[in-house]
Amino acid sequence: MTQYDYDLVVIGSGPAGQRAAIQASKLRKRVAIVERKTVIGGVCINTGTIPSKTLREAVMHLSGYRERNVYGSSYAVKQDITMGDLLFRADAVMRSEIDVTRGQLIRNRVEVISAEASFIDAHTVLLKGMDGHAQRDVTSANVLIAVGTAPTHDSRVPADGQNIFLSDEILSLAELPRTLTVVGAGVIGCEYASMFAALGVRVTLIDKRDRLLPFIDSEIGDALAYQLRMNKVTLRLGEEVKQIEPVQEAGGRTRVRISLQSGKQIVTDKALYSVGRTGATARLNLPAAGVAADDRGRIKVNAQYQTSVPNIYAAGDIIGFPSLASVSMEQGRLAACHAFGVEAVSVPALFPYGIYTIPEISTVGRNEEELTKDGVPYEVGTAHYREIARGNIIGDQNGMLKLIFNLETRELLGVHIIGEGASELIHIGQAVLAFKGSVDYFVNTVFNYPTLAECYKTAAFNGINRLG
Repeated sequence: MTQYDYDLVVIGSGPAGQRAAIQASKLRKRVAIVERKTVIGGVCINTGTIPSKTLREAVMHLSGYRERNVYGSSYAVKQDITMGDLLFRADAVMRSEIDVTRGQLIRNRVEVISAEASFIDAHTVLLKGMDGHAQRDVTSANVLIAVGTAPTHDSRVPADGQNIFLSDEILSLAELPRTLTVVGAGVIGCEYASMFAALGVRVTLIDKRDRLLPFIDSEIGDALAYQLRMNKVTLRLGEEVKQIEPVQEAGGRTRVRISLQSGKQIVTDKALYSVGRTGATARLNLPAAGVAADDRGRIKVNAQYQTSVPNIYAAGDIIGFPSLASVSMEQGRLAACHAFGVEAVSVPALFPYGIYTIPEISTVGRNEEELTKDGVPYEVGTAHYREIARGNIIGDQNGMLKLIFNLETRELLGVHIIGEGASELIHIGQAVLAFKGSVDYFVNTVFNYPTLAECYKTAAFNGINRLG
């Protein structure tokens, strides 16, 4: 590898790129990470995961949402909440995360290069300076593509960042609208729809699919739909958008009119267009390296995250589903290990999903639909937060934990949670799944009281009682 300038060049500084660069550095490799934006961290820190999840916490706190079951539906920590109130916290967290990330890279002696990267060949990358003029070539034994994605933009949708927003632009809202229509009920669409609904915004959520988040357990998806409706969200499922256009009203006010194929029309203050994301590969000159992307800019990889060119890897959102920051980090680590012949083991089937809607959702393992399709005999045990002392203490009357286990062996097969703390609580079930434990583990384990973790024991008893 000494014939090259670097052992690994990482293009993109998001979660996948960071983890890959640090892993390679710990293996005593010469590593550079190239980022074309002025700040590191990619979409995760700057426009996606961190700001949106921090916004959610600000919403939950200022709106008093967590305490409404105790103090009444009109309870709020602050009246007349502004976007400034919500973004104040997000800005502080983003600055901290950027600083922490840069510190980690510096400590691990990863060279950070501010430039735009494009391929000359499979081992050579052209770096164009931020001024658009200064440029140089660098060579590397291995290259990892971790450039992430950008919101999919339909040329028929006049997204202007003023009335019609893409998902990365919604945080630039000048003020909270009275009404908001979200087109696309994927993870991002559902998260933002639930956040604005908690603030009292009248939200309409449109999707051409018949159910929310079809990759999660249907019972959990139905529970989310119920909670959204309880928060006055209007769901237009099975509906396709025909046209989105700004309309000028009397007095010079601009609103948005959305026409559906069914003939329905929705007039709303603001619209969020969130129908998926496209890989940010357009500027990479992939053909020069012999790598191809699909029509959504995504790159196909094998189980070791290699592209069709063995020394070029890809990880993170750029390779498609599940597009989670936690999974991207692991993909980056595994790609770096494979590139340098280091054995590393991971279990993708046990990657947890965290969906930060209100209420929160998290799942790990298999769901009922998958098991039914594969002909696996199973039983289900459930526990509702309202049955648990901690659930009543925190005021969550609607949360639920669901265990799925093999009917014959009692081995745990899946855990699905909706409610406060779901993304933290899921890791107990994840550990038991990893060791192929049985549902009896929860019966025989003592959990702190009062905690939401007790849901595991209650759900286990519920499931075992069904066995007769």
